[in-house]
Amino acid sequence: MATTLANLVNHQVRLAARPVGLPTAENWQFTQEPVAEPAEGELVIQTLALSLDPAMRGWMNEGKSYIPPVGIGEVMRAGGIGRVVASRNPAFAVGDIVSGTLGVQEYARVAADQAKRIGLAKVDLRAGSVTQWLNVLGMPGMTGYFGLMDVGQPKAGETVVVSGAAGAVGQTVGQLAKVKGCRVVGIAGGRAKCDWVVQELGFDACIDYKAPAPEGVQRWDAVREGLKQHCPAGVDVYFDNVGGEILDAVLARINRKARIIICGAISQYNSTTGMQGPKNYMSLLVNRARMEGIVVFDYADRYPLAIAEMAGYLKDGRMKSKEDVVEGGVAAFPQTLLKLFNGENFGKLVLKLAD
Repeated sequence: MATTLANLVNHQVRLAARPVGLPTAENWQFTQEPVAEPAEGELVIQTLALSLDPAMRGWMNEGKSYIPPVGIGEVMRAGGIGRVVASRNPAFAVGDIVSGTLGVQEYARVAADQAKRIGLAKVDLRAGSVTQWLNVLGMPGMTGYFGLMDVGQPKAGETVVVSGAAGAVGQTVGQLAKVKGCRVVGIAGGRAKCDWVVQELGFDACIDYKAPAPEGVQRWDAVREGLKQHCPAGVDVYFDNVGGEILDAVLARINRKARIIICGAISQYNSTTGMQGPKNYMSLLVNRARMEGIVVFDYADRYPLAIAEMAGYLKDGRMKSKEDVVEGGVAAFPQTLLKLFNGENFGKLVLKLAD
């Protein structure tokens, strides 16, 4: 049954100014507008939940990247899951549950020529819950799948290291590597996260980069010692979500023909002095190793295949999907986003807007 749109108001969060360092209240503008009836070929989607991702920080910056920056005054870009509440597009019916780049707003009005551009697709809630469709079955899961399988090309028996191991992408990478027969070592911040990835997700070990280092030992030296202890035969595949000192520590342990997947550098996103590049990059030369970036949108035409495979792993118990769900609607977006950068989130960070 279609929703009557006449009395609905769409609350939105727009980018007011480009941040320097961590985003603050001054970077956001809260707006509202009536929800208009769809024109021919259009549909209106009520947003149920939004995916909050480290990549959002990069989308706020001006400059050349793999995707245009969010414009000043534009609704902040965000992937989400929603319900079609009105449609004049024959491809989508009222009641369909869909995923796509819906933005930080309560309702998204999508033109016919826009649907493909924002990756609008129906989702089957029999395969996974709304939050799982934003995690293992969504963009983070697809990033982990194609980054590991296409760029990392793991082989059974190899050692795979993943940073941000308890995060959205990291949890998928580690579990998938175990399914493929690899030894998996995670790097995460905090004992609780490390215990979870080992005891619940089945990683072979996890290094706590926040653990107090022995007196006279630098924290990053402790990470290096952890890598030496848990990767005695070296590292064959490294999936990097954090950059910085941890990337350098892993580069010092790679094997010949190792593959390093550059997915993100969350430790650097809010730097006001410039991004720190790898100091140990000559290890790539010495070990004839390869470092390559992963942008998930390059694999969009293959998402259905990956989703089908991962949904199977969820169903048979070989994979788990942990989400950190925050309620509070669009008003809670600015503060919730910051959880990504101080390590507060435990699992995939999701902002719930509606039931």
